[in-house]
Amino acid sequence: MRLQVHPDNPPERKLRQAVEVIRSGGTMIYPTDTVYALGCAIGQQKAVEKICRLRGLDPAKANLSIICNDLSQLSDYAAQLNNSLFRELKRIFPGPYTVILKGNSNLPKIFKNRKKTIGIRVPDHEVTRTLVDLLGEPILTASLKWDDDQDDDISEYPTDIEDIVQHYERQVDVIVDAGAGGAAPSTVLDGTSGELELIRSGKGEW
Repeated sequence: MRLQVHPDNPPERKLRQAVEVIRSGGTMIYPTDTVYALGCAIGQQKAVEKICRLRGLDPAKANLSIICNDLSQLSDYAAQLNNSLFRELKRIFPGPYTVILKGNSNLPKIFKNRKKTIGIRVPDHEVTRTLVDLLGEPILTASLKWDDDQDDDISEYPTDIEDIVQHYERQVDVIVDAGAGGAAPSTVLDGTSGELELIRSGKGEW
């Protein structure tokens, strides 16, 4: 199913359709403030496993990430933050950053890798925030990337929505189409020490 929405003013009726799909265990492709991403509800283990298969990830070893709608929801799944780190997160979110934090006992079992860490995102994108808000819980997220056998001359991340639909429509249950996507991933920061340290440069300035 393909749902076409305006990136800045998406009709809630259409986004509710996508939310019902993932709430019942489905998978989706949706836009963020960086690149298009694969997503599902974090409580749907089979859907999480499917996302990992699509990306070639081992759930037990992968550094999985979740989309939250604000710092309050983030705090529900991350270990206690010190005041300095909280202020830094408040400064950069919402924005194009993924912050690796220590997880807490609220995370579903499949997220508890050996390091007991989780990537957290709070994107600055109306479609993404509305999806999380309607779902009422974070969305598992994994950046949509072309297969290794794609032409080396194209971007690592698909940006043309028609290419995305053609390539992935039979692999996921719903595609939320908000037009062209970005080609730069999020900037990844490690906050497990209590301070933010750069892991990967991306769209977010650091």
